[in-house]
Amino acid sequence: MSAAPRHRVALLYGLLLFFCGGADGSEVPPPQNVTTKTLNTNYTLSWDWAPGAAGTHAVTFTTQYVPKHELNRKPPNWITACNQTSHRSCDLTRFKLLFLGNFMLRVRATVDGRHSEWAQKEFCPYEEAFIGPPDVTLHVTGTSLEVIIKDPVFKYSELREVYTSATYNITYWKSSPKEEVKKILQMRQDQVVLSNLDPMSEYCVQVQIIYDMNPRPGEYSDVVCERTGDVDAAPWVAAVVAFVVMAAVVALVVALVVYWTRISKFLCPEVVLPPHFKESLLPANPSIYPVSLPSEHCDQVSIIADHRTEEEEEEGGCSTQPDTSQEGG
Repeated sequence: MSAAPRHRVALLYGLLLFFCGGADGSEVPPPQNVTTKTLNTNYTLSWDWAPGAAGTHAVTFTTQYVPKHELNRKPPNWITACNQTSHRSCDLTRFKLLFLGNFMLRVRATVDGRHSEWAQKEFCPYEEAFIGPPDVTLHVTGTSLEVIIKDPVFKYSELREVYTSATYNITYWKSSPKEEVKKILQMRQDQVVLSNLDPMSEYCVQVQIIYDMNPRPGEYSDVVCERTGDVDAAPWVAAVVAFVVMAAVVALVVALVVYWTRISKFLCPEVVLPPHFKESLLPANPSIYPVSLPSEHCDQVSIIADHRTEEEEEEGGCSTQPDTSQEGG
């Protein structure tokens, strides 16, 4: 049954309960059309709820799950995933349900403290899982294309942790004029080279992930196109280029080792100060760097007291001693 007829059935069921007394408190109808969606180990449980089935009252939903082998326990240990939510879906991804496991899911509605019956669904992730599209990029090398594949992003794991034996189906074709589609099947490498292509031509590529235990095929990637180059370069050209590069690197290393002293002196030259700069930079305290100073010649100085009276000073002059120089004349 498609989604539209299921929705109509749920609507008719809700209206029937409403007009027959289900909305006035006598009975709460259970959720309808309980389904699961599984993409890249992301699990979502969803359901339908007929508008007006609860009248004007607010309705909430509770979702639980249990491994199927534990249903034999009395009572089973049901684990609540979403409690009293107003949404019409519940994300089960964070509970990391075992990919190869088998579970029983159930959901019920609650209106004003009154619960509906549980609506149940069996859930086998590995049977229902869809694998999302990978990301594909192309690198051109002459007339060859290198296909680089990146796995889809999983929320709590990696693709290879869940799909241990997954392989890639690679489809490619020449876009103009369009040639017959060519396929490379069951490739495990995430890098593949498409060779022997026509030069200066546009090729398009799509990739799909396949898992043997999953009956549902993976989604195809977006179509990616690139134009090939001219003729491939001769192998000896690449060898010569690699040899030249290696020789240049070795020569540079040898030159650095042999001439390191000269190079270091050139890059970091020694600074030699003139002598008068050195003298001016000596510290003021000679006790730190003792310097021998030349000996100095000192004359003896005698001090004679002046005994003249004040009257003598007023009369004349500087001295009352006879002038011996005139007497001798």
